[in-house]
Amino acid sequence: MRALLLTEKDVEGLLRMDDALRAVEEGFLALGRGEATNRPRQRVGTRETAVNVMLASWPARGYAGFKYYAASRAGIRFWVHLFDLATGDLVAVIQANRLGQQRTGAASGVATKYLARSDASTVGIVGTGWQAQSQLEAVCAVRSIRRIRCFGRDKARREVFAKKMSSAVGVNVEAARSAEEAIRDADIAIAATNAPQPVIRGEWLRAGCHINAIGANRLETRELDDTAVQRSAFVATDSIEQAKSESGDLVESMKRGLIGWDRVHEIGDVIAGKVVGRTKADDITLFKSHGIAIEDVAVAAVVYERARDGGIGNPIPL
Repeated sequence: MRALLLTEKDVEGLLRMDDALRAVEEGFLALGRGEATNRPRQRVGTRETAVNVMLASWPARGYAGFKYYAASRAGIRFWVHLFDLATGDLVAVIQANRLGQQRTGAASGVATKYLARSDASTVGIVGTGWQAQSQLEAVCAVRSIRRIRCFGRDKARREVFAKKMSSAVGVNVEAARSAEEAIRDADIAIAATNAPQPVIRGEWLRAGCHINAIGANRLETRELDDTAVQRSAFVATDSIEQAKSESGDLVESMKRGLIGWDRVHEIGDVIAGKVVGRTKADDITLFKSHGIAIEDVAVAAVVYERARDGGIGNPIPL
């Protein structure tokens, strides 16, 4: 068998948000049931340039795979390698910038589906970059959203983002003048930034709010202040093992004794029914996302099978 080489253009044509949401939810469920294996991100290199690798296996789905990327000041390029577990064959090599964007949004969408109030209708987002786009797409796919407010430091950029996303999600997106203005009164609060210090403060959060924090994945960075974490009645993450080595948002609050790991649960356990998430309408809930390999394998499997069945992609002679 020859593996398929799938480009960003191929992924763009093959993957929709509803596909990513379904795949990621099923992947999380498999983790929650103990039917899949996920290995945390490993990093080697320097502070300027690091090579990152993450690995997962999902036997019932028939695939294992890994994602790798080098992050430097010159940028980041993501690749996923997907293997058929029945044969051991490499079946696809996929350019994964778009794939990663969609699966990261989908993870937040799945968490929102299970943790946000069913009547949540307003969103506040801090961050107006590429990842922020899929965050809004996913949340709007799982809740009936009526209003969105966005904030980014660059006024022109946030206004462009507001206009673009209003068209993309069919909901009025307003450019807020501050992070506080974006987050106050929001039923769903999203942090999607590369900021090293908190951009969402707990005092801004309304009762019943659900938070998706997706930008910080190093211990020295965080998007939420201690109050936001402490006010969260239920805290979920994609991987506790990965959170212990990457989540500045959680670890910093733990250092001060504000929460403990006993209060943190994996979203897969919520989906599998092992843990109850929201119990009251006024609960503040938090999903701390790091981006884990099972998400990549789940979505890559969908992309590969559509490409294979549709005769898309270029065979790689092996």
